[in-house]
This record gives sequence, C-alpha cells and structure tokens, in this order.
Amino acid sequence: MKQNLFSIIFLSLFISLFGKNNVGNPLPPSVVTVYQDAVFYDMYAATVNQPLPTDAVRLSNSTYTKKMTDAQLDSFGNQVTMNVTIGALCDNYDRLAHVLLALVPKGASSYDTNLVKKLEIGRFVTPFMNKNISPTSVPYTFQVDNLGAIFKDMNLRSQYDFWIEFTVLGVPYAAQTQVSGCAGRIDTFKGTLSFTTDNNSSIPPVNNFLLTMAALKSFNNYNATDEPGTTLRMLNFTLPNTVNNASFYLITSNHGANSGGEEYVRRQHYVYLNDVQIFTYKPGGISCEPFRQYNTQGNGIYGSSPQSTSWWTSWNNWCPGNSVPIRKISVGNLEPGLHTFTITVPDAQFVGQQGDFPLSVYLQGEASNVLGVKEMTVTDVKIYPNPASNFIKISSTKKIRETEMYSVDGRLVKTFKGGESDISELQTGTYILKVTFEDGISFKHKIIKK
Repeated sequence: MKQNLFSIIFLSLFISLFGKNNVGNPLPPSVVTVYQDAVFYDMYAATVNQPLPTDAVRLSNSTYTKKMTDAQLDSFGNQVTMNVTIGALCDNYDRLAHVLLALVPKGASSYDTNLVKKLEIGRFVTPFMNKNISPTSVPYTFQVDNLGAIFKDMNLRSQYDFWIEFTVLGVPYAAQTQVSGCAGRIDTFKGTLSFTTDNNSSIPPVNNFLLTMAALKSFNNYNATDEPGTTLRMLNFTLPNTVNNASFYLITSNHGANSGGEEYVRRQHYVYLNDVQIFTYKPGGISCEPFRQYNTQGNGIYGSSPQSTSWWTSWNNWCPGNSVPIRKISVGNLEPGLHTFTITVPDAQFVGQQGDFPLSVYLQGEASNVLGVKEMTVTDVKIYPNPASNFIKISSTKKIRETEMYSVDGRLVKTFKGGESDISELQTGTYILKVTFEDGISFKHKIIKK
C-alpha cells in the first residue's frame, strides 16, 4: 500500500514538474530552428565566399544544406509545421524557392546534391519586395505532419543522415538600379526556417514506408516543341510488399513568363495510377489580394488598385508571396508489384518553347514489413508526344528491350526497338503501348494517334 501511494505521489510530482509549465498548462510545442537569417546571393554569379549560417554548407549562391542532429530529430512528434520567413535584400522580383529533405548516406560529411535521394517538403514564390518599404519580410507556413513519421523512423535514420536544403533563387540586376542602396550588391534575399512540432497521443504510431520518386524534375516539353501533348511524366516503381494507407505527396507549379505562356493559363492537370485517373486539379485559382501587402515594389503584377477575385482566379497559377500547395493524394492500400504513376497536362503549350513545370512527388504509407532500409528504385519514363501524328519517342532510366503497340481490342499492330517509332501509317484512334525493359518488367500506356 505504501509503495502504491509512493508511486502515485511520484507520478503526480513528475507531471507537475515536467508535464506542465508553472501555471499548470501543457508544455508548449518544441521549436527546431534550422536556419536563421541565411543570406542568399546572385544565382548566376561566381560562388561567393561569405560567412555561412551555423553548421551549414553552401551548395551554391542560392542553396544551403545543413544536417539535422539526433537531438533535433528526437524532438519531433506527429504534428509538424514548417515555418519559413523571407526577408528583402537586393532582388525585387518574384522568385521560386524550395525546401528539400536530402537522405544522405550515414556519416557522410558532404554529398552530391544531384545524386542523393530527396523529397521536396515545401515550395513558395517570393513577392516583389523593396527592402526600404515595410513590410520587408513575408511568412510562409506548411502543415507537414507526415514528416514526423519520417524524422522518427529509426530504420531510415540507421541508414541515412537527414539534411535540409534551403534554396531561394535570386537575381539582383533590376534591384541594383531600381532599389535605393542596392547598387553593386549581389545579396538577394535572407531566409529563416524552423519547425514547430508537438505530439498528439491519440494518433497511433505507424510502421513508416517511404519511397522517393521525383524531386524538381520537369515534366514539360521534352522535345523542345510548342505542340500540346508533350507535358507528361511517368514513374514506374515495384513494391515488394503491401503498403497500407498509401498517399502521394505532390508539388507542381507552372513557370514561363512569355505572353500566353503556361504561367498565365490555368489548365487541367491529370494524375493517373496504373492508367486509372486518381486526381485532377487546376493550379492557382485564388485571389492574390491578401498578398498585396508584401509586394512593395511596383514592378509586379499588382498595379495600383485592388482587383476582384474573379479577375485573379481567371488566370493566376500562383501568387507572389504565397506557398505552392502540397497535394496529398490518398490511394488506399497498394498491392505488391509494378505500379505506374503518371502526371500530364495534355493541353499545355509552351510559347516560344519556354517554360517549366518542376515536379516533386513521393509515396508514403504504412507497411507491416518495414521497408525503409531497403533500396527501391523508380524508373523514370518519358513518352511523347501524346496525342501523336507521325512518331512516338520513349526514353527511360532503365534499358528498354522491346516496345509493342496494340489496338484497343488486343491486336498487335506494331513492334519496334529503340526509343523512337514511326506511326504515321497507323489509323487515327486509341492504342495501347506496351514497354518491356531488359529485366522483363513491362507496363502499358494509352496512346492517341491523330
């Protein structure tokens, strides 16, 4: 009885000391600061030799990377918010910026950013800012609860160190003549990045499954054409085990400032899994008026007076000073075997062969047999154009053995080797393209002959 009483007293004392603050409220969420006022420079200039943020590595004038410590990772719960603040220096235009999680082989002191596995965990567009006009900074917030399972995944952490890459693209040339105090300067922006995290005990832990698929890979006009039908990317992956409650995390944005270009035209985006449409969306479509306050330099899209919501939503794909959405596409349980993820904008047309659709996507779910430490590959396939008139081109990160085309009723109509086939003799209609790789794995994709 005395022992039980002692236990109760000890537990009460523990909660009073460590589970609440001195006014009896729950402890506040943890804050993990990764970068504080990191200064970015002209992305086209020679790499600068300026002071670095604490413990960071400069990958380029526009990109830093920094390894997260075990103590930082241990502090994460299952509720995570990423907070980014961008401050004005000497770039007064809207620029693209990214935050990526790089999975670096354990113990490495440096890495090739083009070779390691990466996830884009945040993308945003800076506003048109003048460093002499308030406000001189803009906040961005990303709700990224799913990162908690990644940061706490001891299987992943036994194989990889987690580095946070922080990129803010910038060019100072206009500001050097348009912004007072920027003559001769090449510093463009400064940025602070932190995570706020808490734990919700009602959310059960999961056996985390993670598959990196694409990080900032374009899916626009591969053969440098303005012809619609070239904006497509296919990613093939094989699952050795069932993945439950699977979701794709997708980030895209449209860029290219030519008049009539994809930056200014809202078009339908389609996402397929195994040739079945699972998601569709048009980017943008919101009013940019709430972000006017941050666009303090008058060389932007805002003009001198507010615009209506209908005006903004008729054309904008994103807003200067706003984050780009992270789209979660839940697909339920995925069975073992080959799967094909496809994203396409069939009506996209790049004016003057300019523009870019950077794509980032990864798959996360739950697995009864933890797969985090197993090496799994994604085969990147490009098939274009589609619709096609005279030819089909195929390129892949895996060697192709053979390609066949079938009619919709299953008749073989054409076989070819290599990455290009003349289809001019085929009748107009729909066909099924079957691609077989050297290892015997194959997939099918619908092709329209026009």
